[in-house]
Amino acid sequence: MVISTIADGVSRSVESVTGAVSGVFFEPSIRLGVTGLSRAGKTVFITSLVANLMDRARMGGLKAAADGAIKAAYLQPQPDDTVPRFAFEDHLAAMIGPAPHWPESTRAVSELRLSLKVQPSGLLGALSGPRVTHLDIVDYPGEWLLDLGLLDRSYVEWSAQALEKARARGQGAAFIAALEGVDGGAKLEEPVAKALADRFAEYLREAREAGYSDCTPGRFLLPGELEGSPALTFAPLPEGEAGRGSLRREMARRYEAYKRAVVKPFFRDHFARIDRQVVLVDVLGAIHAGPRAVEDLRQAMADILGAFRPGRNGWLTGLLGGKRVERILFAATKADHLHHRQHAALTAITEALVREAKDRADYAGATTAAMSIAALRATVEETRMHEGRELDLVRGRLLESGRDAAMYPGELPADPGRLLGAARQGSEAWLDEDYAVMRFAPAEVSLAPGEGPPHIRLDRAAEFLIGDRLR
Repeated sequence: MVISTIADGVSRSVESVTGAVSGVFFEPSIRLGVTGLSRAGKTVFITSLVANLMDRARMGGLKAAADGAIKAAYLQPQPDDTVPRFAFEDHLAAMIGPAPHWPESTRAVSELRLSLKVQPSGLLGALSGPRVTHLDIVDYPGEWLLDLGLLDRSYVEWSAQALEKARARGQGAAFIAALEGVDGGAKLEEPVAKALADRFAEYLREAREAGYSDCTPGRFLLPGELEGSPALTFAPLPEGEAGRGSLRREMARRYEAYKRAVVKPFFRDHFARIDRQVVLVDVLGAIHAGPRAVEDLRQAMADILGAFRPGRNGWLTGLLGGKRVERILFAATKADHLHHRQHAALTAITEALVREAKDRADYAGATTAAMSIAALRATVEETRMHEGRELDLVRGRLLESGRDAAMYPGELPADPGRLLGAARQGSEAWLDEDYAVMRFAPAEVSLAPGEGPPHIRLDRAAEFLIGDRLR
């Protein structure tokens, strides 16, 4: 075990040294992680970002695109042969094709390499000519990212926290009821273990549908090739006797196996190698779901930041293998569901939601930011008079019916504390406002030559994430 651990550490150190040297003397690369919780829009974000970097007419907020420093952008095979390729072409066709629809959501890790031919600025840049910088985009489910917090928790600690959440959420009632007839100290019976795991997974799915963000373990929601395996056949149990061969002992063993065989390899092989990170957040969806969902999202964002090792990369850091995420963007998606006059309020709420997480990153040296974006704009704005006052609306094609409709989502407060205070206090509903959410389908678009898909602030997001590496 010790020899294996040392060998693994040495191999990763050699990989870090190789990456640092090749980045200086050959073609540098930026490894961008894209994650978010369910329905945050990861697939749409990556697809629109790549399309707009290839056709840059809408990327005025990205300095290298605005001043013409990016001479060309083209796709290449990704460097990891064992990771599935992100299906960019299929997703783009879904979004802007003859019958536009949202592409399939993220269910596993995938990767895409976009190579950018960039003319460096300054005298040395003029003498050296264009260079190639590779953007390696890694797409992974946010549910898996939350699992990294399990590494520091024992089965007893995780069970206590998971049961507390299940009791506080209406969706957990059936699972809690199922536990009442189970003796954790009794001998393991596989049908009992499987029934509990299935009921627990069902509760997690219902909680996610209700707008809750912290629904770990993430593989219970997106099992992939592990579906039905013992690594996913466990559930939280109240603390008690855990003798040899008991249900509680076996549940604890499988929980540890899940961390060892699922969570740690994900951290080692994908997450620990990221340079820049964007965390997409469906803030509007949480607000619509109510105060408890907003507080759950706030806690989830803090947990997510705890999984990062933020700070500034440098020669020594790379040589020692202690790679750190340099920049983290918290992006509130679906800004096109609001009139632009409310975007500042949405950004302020996002900043307040992730304040605890953001402060951790800032303290450790990483550069962080929050903004409101729409990777694919699906609506147009209009203003109407209603009962003597102007209402700012958005209009689009409804996802369920396909009919055109205008929506007034409600007025977000200028002071984020009005929402977060109620959320922290555990209020059941907002006191003075209801916040509506409609699900819009992608709009039909006709793109001129050189134009990528329409968006809101995707160019500014790209400038923050990678702009400094394109100069």
